Amino acid sequence: MGRLDGKVAIITGASQGMGTSHAKVMAGQGAKVILTDLNEKDGQLAADSIGDSAIFVRHNVAKLADWESVVAAGEERFGTVNVLVNNAGILGELASTTTFSEADYRKVFEVNELGVFLGMRAVLPSMLKAGVGSIVNISSIAGMVAIVGSPNLAYVGTKFAVRGMTKQVAIEYGDQNIRANSVHPGYIRTPMMAAATDEEGGGAVDVIPLKRLADPKEVSDLVVFLASDESSFITGAEHVIDGGMIQA
Repeated sequence: MGRLDGKVAIITGASQGMGTSHAKVMAGQGAKVILTDLNEKDGQLAADSIGDSAIFVRHNVAKLADWESVVAAGEERFGTVNVLVNNAGILGELASTTTFSEADYRKVFEVNELGVFLGMRAVLPSMLKAGVGSIVNISSIAGMVAIVGSPNLAYVGTKFAVRGMTKQVAIEYGDQNIRANSVHPGYIRTPMMAAATDEEGGGAVDVIPLKRLADPKEVSDLVVFLASDESSFITGAEHVIDGGMIQA
């Protein structure tokens, strides 16, 4: 018997990295999963690797119409959606506030912040029909503290916003059996991390008390816990998974 039996979950940004890991681990625990991404080739491959308990839907998280199509596809295939994992995110350019371009700021905002809002807006009606729901919003340690030596106002700002939106939804919908929590990963071995450092994390491990990068599955295990009934009295909370980095 799986920990997520009876759960129907949407996972965004699921064509690679943490998103693919979340989908696979959740399906392994009994969930039906809807993987979404703009990357159709890798997203479909990820869904195919899971099997009949997964579908892939091409999806721009910054478009409400796309979100409505994703929810409709999920409901048609598996029934009402009762788990949402807002995982899609982008880093954007590394630049000081005075040189950060307006265009790049808007791009980061649309994926990291607007996408999370639209996802909750679109999925909440399905959760209300189901009578239960768990929203897991993937933020970052950059949603807890500013990151020294890595100037990126858009990324930090949007990840802090995810934290706040999560708390607001938790308060609004708690009496309707819907929970919302944010997850704040540190340095995880993903394509996004590889783009910022080398494969082993460069100097990043020097500031991590556990002296290593995390495997995506370690974050996925936390996501499974928050999506499951095991966390039924946890809502509106931040869950930091960073090897002790921001505590050091």
